[in-house]
Parts: sequence; structure tokens; C-alpha cells
Amino acid sequence: MTMMIVVKTGGRVIENGVPENLVKDIGQSTSTHQLVFVHGGGVEVTEIAKKMGKPQKFVVSPNGFRSRYTDKDTVDIYTMVMVGKLNSDIVIKLESHGIASIGLSGLDGRLLQAERKKRLIILDDRGRRRVIDGGYTGQITEVNTTLLQLLLNQHYIPVIAPVALSEEFEPLNVDGDRSAAHIAGALKADRLVLLTDVDGLLVDETLVSELTTFEAKALLPKIGPGMITKVYAALEAIEKGVEEVIISSGFHNQPISSAINHEHGTVIRNV
Repeated sequence: MTMMIVVKTGGRVIENGVPENLVKDIGQSTSTHQLVFVHGGGVEVTEIAKKMGKPQKFVVSPNGFRSRYTDKDTVDIYTMVMVGKLNSDIVIKLESHGIASIGLSGLDGRLLQAERKKRLIILDDRGRRRVIDGGYTGQITEVNTTLLQLLLNQHYIPVIAPVALSEEFEPLNVDGDRSAAHIAGALKADRLVLLTDVDGLLVDETLVSELTTFEAKALLPKIGPGMITKVYAALEAIEKGVEEVIISSGFHNQPISSAINHEHGTVIRNV
């Protein structure tokens, strides 16, 4: 059965370039399915920003979400690294293996439109709530599915960097997992695969192989900052019509195929 699959890979998976196992599996998957590839890259953004004399600041929301605080200098560095370097590197790697790819960010063709957050509520070092300026972070409001369908119908893999366009035509930092959820929902994808550097959701150091959305929501208060965004993105995607979401490791031999076949990872579905 041909499926529409959105794959998002975290920055740690591609920290040293796209692994050969992932490239080969992308090639195999696209022989039978349509695939959209969304990438992270926060690790490299942080490293390059530090080298440029701009140490990065991270904040935590009252719900436990950890995010990069993005001022003007940071959004410029973020866009430069995500779009100018990482996105191009991934496209080159896929093309070198004969996989037809088109590199995009949310800025291209208004692919990802977002509303700039005017303020953020964060926890300070003492756990007290503080309100700070929202900086250049955004919440996605629209996905240009016409552009994506055009590329998919011509047998290209869209490779997407999570930078969105604001209502004032500014680049905004948008979370990669949440971006992938919005893209999957807008495309009515059959599967969303979130590839990370761990095997899936661990609770009390035990892998949870399967969850309903009800069970996932109940677990949110127990999930740490590294995984809570992925689970929230999974719930968001399912709410938008995606049949199931799999959180799995990008380092397995066939990370996409094995996730879809439920050989690895945590499967979340609305049952």
C-alpha cells in the first residue's frame, strides 16, 4: 500500500552528516511511498553560534517545554545554519545516492507561515513564572500543501528546514517536531515518524511500545524536556488526522521502515 509519510529527524541523528543507513532507507521508502523529510539541527546551531560569540540561551515553559530563546541575532544564525548549511548538506547527500530532492525552508513559497509569539511565559532558576518578550519564535498557522504536492507528484523529496515566515515577513524559529506535525496534518499523511537518538519513549527506564492518545496525554507530566515536545507533536498530528505517529531511533539499520513496521520505537495512535 502506498502511503504518505512525513519523517522528521533530530539534530543529534544528523550531527555528523546524514547516516548511510538513513539515506538508504529513504531511497527504499520512496520506491513505494511518498515522503517528506523535515530536519532539525539545534546542536549545530548552538555550536556555530558559540563560535560566533553568541552563546545560546534556553528557556523552560511551565509545561516543561525546553526551547531556544531566539532574539534577532539568534534567528539570523539559526536561519543561516538551518537553511544555508544543514539543508544543503542533506540535499547533497541524498542526491549523491540518486535520490531526487528539493531543499526548502518555510520561507520558500510561504511553505510555513507562522504567527510571531508576542510573549513567553517561562520558569526562572527558582521555578517562578516570568513573562518575557517572545523574540523571533513562532506558532505555525498555515502550510502550503500545494507546493509540497507539486514536488511529490514530480517524484521529488521535499527536504524542509523548520524556519517559518511571519505575518511581517520575518524568519521565525519554529520547533522541528511541531513543524513536522503541522506538515503531516496538512497533507493528511498516513504516518509521521519522529527519529531521535533514543529508542522511543522511556517511562521508568522502560520502553513504552504503544500508546493511545488518552494514555499519552496522561503521561505528559512524567515526560522530560527531551521527549515531551515529540509526544505533544504526535498528539497534534493525530488530532489533525494523521493515523499514527512513531517515535524511534534514527540509528537502526532501516530506521523508517522498521518504525512503520512497528519493529522499533513507540507507536501512538488514536484508538
